[in-house]
Amino acid sequence: MFRFWGDGSQEAMNLVQSIRVRSTDHFNWTFIFILSVVFYVYWSEIRKKNTEAVCAGLALYGVHWLYEICNAVIGKLTGYPLWSVSNESTTFILLIGVCWELSMMFSIAGMISFKMLPEDRTKRFFARNGKGGISCKLVVALEMALLFALVESFLAGTSNHSFIWVYRWWGVIPVFITTYIPFFIASNYVPDLEPKKRTRFLCCLWALVALLLVILIPMGVI
Repeated sequence: MFRFWGDGSQEAMNLVQSIRVRSTDHFNWTFIFILSVVFYVYWSEIRKKNTEAVCAGLALYGVHWLYEICNAVIGKLTGYPLWSVSNESTTFILLIGVCWELSMMFSIAGMISFKMLPEDRTKRFFARNGKGGISCKLVVALEMALLFALVESFLAGTSNHSFIWVYRWWGVIPVFITTYIPFFIASNYVPDLEPKKRTRFLCCLWALVALLLVILIPMGVI
C-alpha cells in the first residue's frame, strides 16, 4: 500500500512518458466545485480581515509552484521529473508533477498549518526557565511535513499511480526534508514578518512564479 522509494523500473518510466500535460481527456465538473471551495475559503478569510492566514496560504502555495516548475524543468533536462502524476488519477494535469486537485489542496494547506499553531505563536516547546526550546512554528512545520510525506508515500503506492517516482534515491525521506519542510516553514513564518517585508516577499515570490510560467510554458519546457 505504501511505497517509500522509487524503483527505477521500466514501468515507472513508461508511465511518465505516457503523461499528457494539460489534456482535457479526463476533465469533469469536480474541477469547478473544488475551485469554488477554495474561493470560498479565501474570501471568508479576507472578509474576516484575517490577513495572516491569507498570507500563510499564499506563501506555501507560491513556494509549491516554484517547486513544481523546478520539477518540470528537471524532467525536461533529464528525461524524468522527481515526481509526477498520472492522467488516470486526476481531471487535469497542470504541470507534470501536479494535478488540479493536488494544487488546490496546496492552495489552502498553508492556512491549515497556520491555524494549527498555538494562539501564542512565540511559544517554545522543551524550553527551560523560559530559555532555549524549539519554536512551535518549527514543530508544527515538521509535523505537517511528516504527515504530507506519508500521504505521498500512500499515493505513490496506489494502483492508478497517483504519484510516480522513477529515481531510486527519491522517496519519503527526501520529500520530507527538501520539499515539505520548506513548504510549511513558509506558511508558519512568513505571516509574522513585518508587514512590508511580508508584502515584499509575497510579491517577489508570485512575480517569479508568473514570469517562469509565462516564459517556460510557451517554450514547451514545462
